[in-house]
Amino acid sequence: MELDCRGMRCPLPIIKLATSLKESEEVILLSDDPATLPDLNAWARMTGNSYEVIATDKYLVKRL
Repeated sequence: MELDCRGMRCPLPIIKLATSLKESEEVILLSDDPATLPDLNAWARMTGNSYEVIATDKYLVKRL
């Protein structure tokens, strides 16, 4: 599943990501908000999920 959050600002990309992960094991998150990477890092640490940076504005997030 691909989730396009480009143009959205914190905290919307993380909120939409959390909702999308309820429906899918993996989500490719597209986000150009500079706060996404630190927010994603904190969110993954708190929820136990994982992510990897694919490109500057592209992340692969996996539900654990």
